[in-house]
Amino acid sequence: MGWLLIFTASIFEVVGAVGLKLYAEKKNVLRLIAYWGGFFISFVLFYFSLHYLELSIVYPVWVGLGTSGAVLANIFLFNEPKNMQRLFGLAIIIIGVVGLHMTM
Repeated sequence: MGWLLIFTASIFEVVGAVGLKLYAEKKNVLRLIAYWGGFFISFVLFYFSLHYLELSIVYPVWVGLGTSGAVLANIFLFNEPKNMQRLFGLAIIIIGVVGLHMTM
């Protein structure tokens, strides 16, 4: 249950990050709701995941998945560059998240 919560929290963190980018480009209510709502739901799910998993595992996984998701969303939704350095950094983050998951 804890892993499902943290994975879902990471998805909503990406929703919040994309909403923030959209809101920065053009301010309207829907973008504000995506921005605030995404981050709010992410934090709530993160909080509940702590009932099942250790903070030393949950926090880096949450941040790593959220960061990876935000990078991928920006590449595919906003046409940010896909260069080797960015993809290499993303691979390192994912390897770290998988490594932490394997310690449980």
